[in-house]
Amino acid sequence: MDSLIEQAHRVYLEHFPSTVTFERAVFFSWGCTIGDCAFCYMSNQPKDKPPRETKRSTASILAEFILAKQLGWDIGFFTGGIGVLTPLEIGTMLRLITEITGEKIWLSVGPLPRILLEKYLPYIKGIVGSTETINPLLHKKVCPSKPLAPYERMFEAASELGLARAMTFIVGMGETHEDFELLKAFISKYGISKIHVYGLIPTKGTIFEHTPPPTAEEQAWWIAQLRIAFPNLDIQCGIWDDRADRIGLLLKAGANSLSKFQALKYFGTSIAHDIENEARNAGRGFKGTLTQLPETDWDALVQRLSADERLQLEIGQKLGIYLKSMKRAQNKKF
Repeated sequence: MDSLIEQAHRVYLEHFPSTVTFERAVFFSWGCTIGDCAFCYMSNQPKDKPPRETKRSTASILAEFILAKQLGWDIGFFTGGIGVLTPLEIGTMLRLITEITGEKIWLSVGPLPRILLEKYLPYIKGIVGSTETINPLLHKKVCPSKPLAPYERMFEAASELGLARAMTFIVGMGETHEDFELLKAFISKYGISKIHVYGLIPTKGTIFEHTPPPTAEEQAWWIAQLRIAFPNLDIQCGIWDDRADRIGLLLKAGANSLSKFQALKYFGTSIAHDIENEARNAGRGFKGTLTQLPETDWDALVQRLSADERLQLEIGQKLGIYLKSMKRAQNKKF
């Protein structure tokens, strides 16, 4: 394992700078019209609540994007439950989001047909397939209503349109090291340029509720193998609030960025400081901040948006709530 990590670390340094970013995936809902992926918290939501009623408010979503931009976070992707937003709603959100970010973003809303990819072209730089695992038997078990074939068609259409392609992969659901060849072939076939390597988060009410999360070494093994096989691949590693101590190893294994940390909830806390310190101890400069609020004219940022006065007011109110909560959390010990 040590030699594998050392090799992956050398490959990383040959192709990327010694920095690390925090990537924020911004969700627009906590429900999903599929709702049966065996690992996902969305599968454990109250069944009497229609998925479209699980939408976050537009104001809260845009306020989060404003915060992410000002704190120097990268946007992992804009995402939520499949079928919760209409194509028109997604297009409207993307327009406002790109006004905030000043650049196109990654989108992950399930397998999209070419006609919708074309519609979103002014706002997206790439699409993310929530593929989770490439082992066909395991995939059928954990994602019974989310087959791979539609994502494969989306990747093909995205390639034709010049869009970048990314995918998700969850370590700890039952894949084996022998499955790496399947993953490697899939990445090559569809020209995947970015992969999000998450570690299973055992979620109450799912079949994985009592499954131990993967060890740091197991998550690092997959990242290292990917780094060596694909030197230019953008690899994001998912952590959690109780997994800060594995950051050094995952970065040494060749990860480019960190995600999954509940950055708004734990902003400025001892956990957030630990994450920044772990990254620096691994020899990486930390871009952005999880601990220091900038001096910013938040009202001016809101007023720049091409949104009506009512929506601007609501965004400002949401920003105020977030900022107040983040200030309260600063310097708390966990």
